[in-house]
Amino acid sequence: MKRRLLLVLVLFVVVGCKDYTVEQEVNKTMKDMKNTNKELHRATFAGGCFWCVESDFQKLPGVAKAVSGYTGGLKENPTYEEVSSGTTGHLEAVQVYYDPSVISYEALLDAFWKQIDPTDAGGQFADRGPQYRSAIFYHDEKQKRLAEESKKALDKSGRFNKPVVTGILPLTQFYEAEAYHQNYYKEHSFKYKYYRHSSGRDQFLDKVWGNGSKKANPEKRTKYSKPDNKTLKKKLSPLEYKVTQGGGTEPPFQNAYWDNKEEGIYVDIVSGEPLFGSRDKFDSGTGWPSFTKPLEPDNILEKEDRSFFMKRTEVRSKHADSHLGHVFPDGPQPTGLRYCINSAAVRFIPKEDLEKEGYGEYMKMFKK
Repeated sequence: MKRRLLLVLVLFVVVGCKDYTVEQEVNKTMKDMKNTNKELHRATFAGGCFWCVESDFQKLPGVAKAVSGYTGGLKENPTYEEVSSGTTGHLEAVQVYYDPSVISYEALLDAFWKQIDPTDAGGQFADRGPQYRSAIFYHDEKQKRLAEESKKALDKSGRFNKPVVTGILPLTQFYEAEAYHQNYYKEHSFKYKYYRHSSGRDQFLDKVWGNGSKKANPEKRTKYSKPDNKTLKKKLSPLEYKVTQGGGTEPPFQNAYWDNKEEGIYVDIVSGEPLFGSRDKFDSGTGWPSFTKPLEPDNILEKEDRSFFMKRTEVRSKHADSHLGHVFPDGPQPTGLRYCINSAAVRFIPKEDLEKEGYGEYMKMFKK
């Protein structure tokens, strides 16, 4: 699944290998810590896609470095292609270097549980196969005991209606992944955000853990909301209500924005959350507004749609839960995607009105 998602982003520039390895950087960090009379400890976790696990651990206070890699298999020095094929026995994993005077191993365990689905034995979210299953690799007997106690407590908490199946295994050899996988969430932020959102990871974590599972800006999370149904019926036209609330589709070539060429942004008709920008709009010939990518990926949700005897990917807004349209893999580069959106689900704000409408931060998109 991860490979398929990345294929649509193939023309994005991949940052080349750096002139140092992550291991060298970690050693430098450890040396610096020792110079200040501090010693880093290590912990190793597998939770599906190591980009996501690395990103979440890297943001914790007391974590000096999180390194993506492979462990648990038999082959020496495996490559990403070998591990992702599921033939080497390795798991995608992350080795965390942390300062125990700032963050404890127990706190790392707690953070780990809030990154994964511990009841899934077949992988994690969109990534399927034993190479993507979750596991805690302990470095010593104390870590083993704490991991077992933490797992037992989670199992008894009633948080999940299925048993916790995350493995607790001894760490053997950890192999650092290729350079382009390290700090992927920073080096390739758009690709990373697109993959993470499409994988369904954050949607699951929000459902299970609520706001505590994400580090999003609280103001941004609560700025946009959905009115009650009575208010919606007064606010929306019959077509807008049918499309956004009933999953309807407006006629092609007979809607407000299919051929709109003005510069500006498109926001949810219900909540006002920013969704798409004119710079990413193109003429798909379908008669509906079409975009190569979202303006704000975090405001877009994608769900499987099997209506009309077809398998499609529905696009909805995050805060208002409005039906927007569908996304298809037949768009132009650089993403190869076509977000086919109903005009009735969005409102267009011309660039000259962005400031007065409260979307001034998007003005920079249109400055030459």
